[in-house]
Amino acid sequence: MSKFQKKQAKTKQGVPTSAMPDVVFMLLIFFMVTTVLREVELQVQIDYTEAENIEKIEQKRLVSYVYIGPERLGGGRLGETRVQIDDALIDDMGAIRNIMYDKLMEQPRLIVSLRVDRDSEFGIITDVQQELRHAGTLRINYSTRRQL
Repeated sequence: MSKFQKKQAKTKQGVPTSAMPDVVFMLLIFFMVTTVLREVELQVQIDYTEAENIEKIEQKRLVSYVYIGPERLGGGRLGETRVQIDDALIDDMGAIRNIMYDKLMEQPRLIVSLRVDRDSEFGIITDVQQELRHAGTLRINYSTRRQL
């Protein structure tokens, strides 16, 4: 044995965690700022009609959209005129009444915005309007684009 022995340090080396809350907070703020809210995936095609006098709705959180237009079948093909609320195609017109009534109970100042394709069948639009009336959602708006 040698007379010189190597001495071990008796202190523990740790990872400094004093800056960790700052880093976590900065990451949280970054993701809150950069995250985009999910939009509705349209399953119907909408070609808006044009209008001269239009008003913009300021409170978007009060609006529920109902889309009416030909169903997108893929490959650029279009099907029959269908109704879409949120991400679901509606097969039974009576379901519109229940869905919109529930939304009205959650948001009493609800505005229903109809986004209708210009070539949609008017009979379907009338049926949707009747179901909205039965649901009690009487604040209805028609989405258009400004006439050029």
